[in-house]
Amino acid sequence: MGTAPTSSTIFNPHYSSINTTSKIVVAFERISEAFRVMLWQSSKSTGLSPLQIQIVTFLSFHPPVQRKVSYLAQEFNMTKPTVSDAIKTLEEKGLIVKITEENDTRSYTINLTDKGNLVAQETSLFAQKFNEALGGMPPIEQEELLEHLVSIIHSFHKKGILTIQRTCFTCTYHAQSTMNTPSNKQSYCRLLDQHLHSSDIRLDCPHHEIKGN
Repeated sequence: MGTAPTSSTIFNPHYSSINTTSKIVVAFERISEAFRVMLWQSSKSTGLSPLQIQIVTFLSFHPPVQRKVSYLAQEFNMTKPTVSDAIKTLEEKGLIVKITEENDTRSYTINLTDKGNLVAQETSLFAQKFNEALGGMPPIEQEELLEHLVSIIHSFHKKGILTIQRTCFTCTYHAQSTMNTPSNKQSYCRLLDQHLHSSDIRLDCPHHEIKGN
């Protein structure tokens, strides 16, 4: 016999109706569901699994050092065997090729083929409806939303829930700004030599270097 949920359970509608934090968590769950729906719709039209779509999209925009099974496993919080199976299927479909490293035949970089690049261009648009939904929001509200979301993502990273984050806050080039502003959250990028406002914070920076490296 199962245990009845307590009154303070986040997904208890009676509790969430009076608790703002609970409402926000439920809202995130609904948004996550929308993301999954769009991903599944794309998988039906391409014949790829949701994970395969995410991998193809990732390979299209990231450098060789990140196009390895071990990195992809961390990126998507999956096991190496799961990612390897997805890569094997993509190779069978002619969407990727494996480039073996000269000094280590067990290690390889994954590259998209011409066919794979075409599929990546198509599948990378699966979440376009999010742009449409956010497009009507005033810029200042978009910046405020981004600031809060980045803070939540960074918190999950520090707790080990999200293993890889190429955000400003985990980068060796990030520093607190000496700029005299009312906010204590002003950031500064030593690489770009510029102050970073909320809208400047990146979630997937190509110049990211992990702190301590």
